[in-house]
Amino acid sequence: MSTPSMTLFHNPASPFVRKVMVLLHETGQTDRVALQLSQLSPVSPDPVLNQDNPLGKIPALRLADGNVLYDSRVILDYLDQQHVGNPLIPAEGTARWRRLTLAALADGIMDAAVMVRYELALRAPEKHWPEWLDAQREKIRRALSVLEADAIAELTCHFDVAAISVACALGYLDLRHPDLHWRDAQPQLAAWYFEVSQRPSMLATVPKV
Repeated sequence: MSTPSMTLFHNPASPFVRKVMVLLHETGQTDRVALQLSQLSPVSPDPVLNQDNPLGKIPALRLADGNVLYDSRVILDYLDQQHVGNPLIPAEGTARWRRLTLAALADGIMDAAVMVRYELALRAPEKHWPEWLDAQREKIRRALSVLEADAIAELTCHFDVAAISVACALGYLDLRHPDLHWRDAQPQLAAWYFEVSQRPSMLATVPKV
């Protein structure tokens, strides 16, 4: 086993970190990256992480030369260019923009879900903003509806940046927001997720929290 040449600031509960970890497993690069746990929240930053990423967000990837990449989209693009297998992000053309757009849709689900999590977990119940919480949940529902209606065939074709991102978003909903019952309205997406969640890369990155 080779000595890791890169360091990933991570927390296994983060869906954005999980995307990176899944890609590392899919491309056989896990032994190239050392993991540094970052326990943080918007009101409890990680001082060590802040030295490498002034935004104080994970994931952040410190390269062998000391340069640091962030956020997850940049890290995925970088790592996808470091292996010899088929690329998980199309290099050009219509396919590139479509796959990246689907990945961005999944990122939006994660963003909204994480914000709901912070509101519920970090603020006292009497300070919760119900209308704001409902608006974030509605973003999630709209995005899931689009995936159900327009993207199942594409997600099934390749387990690439789009599929990885969607799978990690759905995994986070199961972890933090089981009350959304997203499978009820998205049976095709649920069937697809059932299959891909059994991939070794997905099983290896299930958050143990």
